[in-house]
Amino acid sequence: VHYRVANCENVDIRLRHSFPLISSARSSCHLRWQARSLTCVSMLAATFKALGDLLSAEFRSVLFRAVGMTIALFIAVLIGVEVLLAYLILLPWAWAETLAAVGAGLGLLVVFFFLMAPVVAIFAGLYLDKIASLVEDRHYAQDPKGVPLSNFRALQTSLQFALVILVVNLAVLPLIFTGIGIFVLIAANAYLVSREYFEMVAMRHMPPDEARLFRRNHTPAIFAAGLVPAVLSLIPLVNLVAPLFATAYFVHIFKQLRASSA
Repeated sequence: VHYRVANCENVDIRLRHSFPLISSARSSCHLRWQARSLTCVSMLAATFKALGDLLSAEFRSVLFRAVGMTIALFIAVLIGVEVLLAYLILLPWAWAETLAAVGAGLGLLVVFFFLMAPVVAIFAGLYLDKIASLVEDRHYAQDPKGVPLSNFRALQTSLQFALVILVVNLAVLPLIFTGIGIFVLIAANAYLVSREYFEMVAMRHMPPDEARLFRRNHTPAIFAAGLVPAVLSLIPLVNLVAPLFATAYFVHIFKQLRASSA
């Protein structure tokens, strides 16, 4: 028996009427697959936009100030500790004093690796509104402008975030020597970074409680987006600009999610 199909659209309509459950399930799966694809595309688009923002002339002054303040702080602390050790550690052998100073310096470098993200986050918090405003003016000039956070609010949020990320990183530190340690660290930082930076950007456009609710309603997508800056924050030297990148990055993520929720 041969059947000739004259119009595929008619067949599709008949199938929908004959098998509504199958059609509904297929449509639901298609929409979920499409949403996941759009999320990946949106994350990639936000990543490249944020990188372009940081490399643009408008952002360089902010970038240099924030990174310069961080490096200057670490250099000052390193010199101070070395001078302090020179007065406190008195060994009978010159080579022993040199060895102790070198060991202390290496130890400080390890400590700095874990303190880098929290300290940079504090300085980045001081420039968050400036960066967010530059991103919005460059890409979303037609949208309503965000309301800058007060200096006290920005500093308070930055200090809280720096303390939390420091405690979490130190708690996860023992797991680094296991096979899953690095993945746990990335997941933890992805959650913290996505939560903090997304809310800080969202609070420029809505009240704090509404910003938190908006973030909770999109937790999976925002957590997935946080994986990008979380990985960057683990790369030496790159982690100096990771908070600034995260600020620009989550402006784009916020705009995309808000547009899709409208």
